[in-house]
Amino acid sequence: MSKVLDPELKRVLRDRLRYYNELGIYDFYRRPLSQDTDLVELQPEQGKEMAQTATPTMEEGIFSPTKPESRANDPGKALLLIREDLGDCTRCVLHKQGRKQIVFGVGNPKADLMFIGEAPGADEDAQGEPFVGRAGQLLNNMIKAMGLRREDVYIANIIKCRPPGNRTPERAECETCSPFLMRQIEVIKPKVIVALGAVAAKTLLAINAPMAELRGRWYDFRGTKLAVTYHPAFLLRDPRQKKEAWKDVQRVMKELGLPIPTKAVE
Repeated sequence: MSKVLDPELKRVLRDRLRYYNELGIYDFYRRPLSQDTDLVELQPEQGKEMAQTATPTMEEGIFSPTKPESRANDPGKALLLIREDLGDCTRCVLHKQGRKQIVFGVGNPKADLMFIGEAPGADEDAQGEPFVGRAGQLLNNMIKAMGLRREDVYIANIIKCRPPGNRTPERAECETCSPFLMRQIEVIKPKVIVALGAVAAKTLLAINAPMAELRGRWYDFRGTKLAVTYHPAFLLRDPRQKKEAWKDVQRVMKELGLPIPTKAVE
């Protein structure tokens, strides 16, 4: 059996993968070929139909593009390369809807703990840093209650641009932006991820469930333990839930081996 790709199919595959790479997507899963598949028999007009399912055993270079950050020798430099690859992003409609700047992420590139929220708000859009408004102050208090500093953790959002009017991010926006977040997670390699709020939790876990069901348990997220708790903005609207959030925080502290104080988050 020949293992040479049809030239037209090869071109279609390369164009399709280049498109995904420009979106920041580099990881793909390939299904093995059946023994009776002969790639050279595919006709050019079949290329577009087969591009998403054909899996050559040769021509591996087409399917193994190198992420820019792979050439970095430390996480800090790798994150800078991801940010450079993101550029002045125009991949979704948010760049046309009033965002001032991209809010990439901030914190320790080697952090054991990573917080992931929903999207930047007005303060974050103005300053270019996640969680710097009122919700950010509450998150800082949560981090301090854990016996940590903001500089010890890494903080990011599912999407990196402010939606107009602070509306909930749309699915297409999350799907377009989240590959860059996945690359950040891959570089940082935190021991624990905390998803702040329903949007972050549902996007990361691909689970459509209420917060009452999402909280209180551990999830395996690409080999990293993930916990879900309330978004600080929600806690500002409903302070009664701070006690529940403190339970979630204590569970994370126990996993990280941090001493647990008796005082809850204020």
